[in-house]
Amino acid sequence: MADLSYRDWPFFDAGHRAFAAELEAWAGSADLDAASHATGGAALDEAARTLVRRLGAAGLLRVCIPGAHGGAREGLDVRSLCLARECLARHAGLADFALAMQGLGSAAITLAGSEAQRRRYLPAVGEGALIAAFALSEPDAGSDVGAMTTRAVADGGDYVLEGTKTWISNAGIADVYTVFARVSDAPGTRGLGAFIVEAGTPGLTVAERIDVIAPHPLGTLRFDGCRVPGSAMLGTPGEGFRIAMSVLDVFRATVGAAALGFARRALDEATARAVTRHAFGQPLAGFQLVQAKLADMDLAIDAAALLVYRSAWLKDVQGGRVTREAAMAKLFATESAQRVIDDAVQIFGGLGVVSGVAVERLYREIRALRIYEGTSEIQKLVIAGKLLERHASRAPAP
Repeated sequence: MADLSYRDWPFFDAGHRAFAAELEAWAGSADLDAASHATGGAALDEAARTLVRRLGAAGLLRVCIPGAHGGAREGLDVRSLCLARECLARHAGLADFALAMQGLGSAAITLAGSEAQRRRYLPAVGEGALIAAFALSEPDAGSDVGAMTTRAVADGGDYVLEGTKTWISNAGIADVYTVFARVSDAPGTRGLGAFIVEAGTPGLTVAERIDVIAPHPLGTLRFDGCRVPGSAMLGTPGEGFRIAMSVLDVFRATVGAAALGFARRALDEATARAVTRHAFGQPLAGFQLVQAKLADMDLAIDAAALLVYRSAWLKDVQGGRVTREAAMAKLFATESAQRVIDDAVQIFGGLGVVSGVAVERLYREIRALRIYEGTSEIQKLVIAGKLLERHASRAPAP
């Protein structure tokens, strides 16, 4: 059983602790490990859809939407999202994915949508009746958002989308996509807009499905004369980059929380293995080198948790941008979790690389978190940029 004492930290209120306990009870009785064995195709899609429905029926997706539209709290509460992702990731990566994408896919509507847009989509997201997706990346525009080439051309009162989006989670099973596209010739990120595009809109196709080492619904979208009404735009023309970054400002810390969940599961598995596996006449836990690994793992998890929940607390309580803190949380938590899980595999020995063993699955699941929603390298640039800004603001005038 994972150490859950961090829930007593002062970052949380009674409502957070009650929600965490409710989620833990549900996850412990929901046989979520079964969902982890879906490896692709229709079975994987159905497993993801089923998890969204089950999470919605249990009321757990309410953390993904604001209170005015059926959510658990007045606005997007990052601490609740982090608690949810950490718990679900510890039990099953696909369950974490199902909840996270409901939040990420609908967050732009929450943060920048009109009241009509929010009423139309958010309640169904919270109920698990509608699956959402976030379509930002392109074949040649991942970390470099300003290189985006997908265009949305105004035509009367409509916009016509042309281009390709790739690495899109929930591609093929989503009911609605938040799509970012270039709406003007303004350079870099200044000419971007954001649109709500419903699945089934003529001109929108799933061009391919992408198989990855930790299976989840993922694919490439193609827009070929895809016409949407002007009312599908989120915010105003040119606000797309700001909207995308405001979403990531919320969800980057939650990626760190998912990494925490994976790492806690790995530590639990490694500790149990070290205590029960004997070699040279004693349990593995009796060897000081193994104890050193366990100590490093435990330390890394607590340090990562402090960074993750600091970022979440700052966003919820103080508001405003937490770009630096969220970057630190994601960077440290994901890199630390990679090392923790690698050490867990090492403690398991040969069994640790057998397909289907928990630590083997965790080894595959953690790797993508160091890439998506901003690579570790991009997080370092963000942190350094904020440090240099702070230094410049304090420097004496020449």
